[in-house]
Amino acid sequence: MKVILASDHRGYQLKDSLKKFLEEKKIEFLDVGTFSADSVDYPDFAMLAAEKVSRGDYDRGILICGSGIGMCIVANKFTGVRAALCHDVFTAEMSRKHNDSNMLVLGADVMNEELARKILLVWLETRFDGGRHLRRIQKISEIESRLGKHCQ
Repeated sequence: MKVILASDHRGYQLKDSLKKFLEEKKIEFLDVGTFSADSVDYPDFAMLAAEKVSRGDYDRGILICGSGIGMCIVANKFTGVRAALCHDVFTAEMSRKHNDSNMLVLGADVMNEELARKILLVWLETRFDGGRHLRRIQKISEIESRLGKHCQ
């Protein structure tokens, strides 16, 4: 599995912690920034990661900003991206089982590192259930096609 990470300045510290966690788990990843706590615009970094997941260059992505909301909005503009904002283990698990989320979005201001690691672990290890859920994912893809979503 190849994972891409991005954060804004408010998510920078949590992103660095999660990079160490990914290294411990021997998961290949690319960090596309930001690389300091200096103020930046979250859409710039969400776009860098989401477009690579959209194109299939990376299997999954992790985005982190203060609340997670802004990055989640940006990521879901890209064809084939199913970004899920998760604040607990349950929503992380369901985002994978039922929605086949391929981008996890976290809010650094609403959780500590321990909870973020638990959420990430569950999100990485949970498999998509398929079945009736696959039909629903296919409907999302049809909506993207019908609306002419061309952010790739």
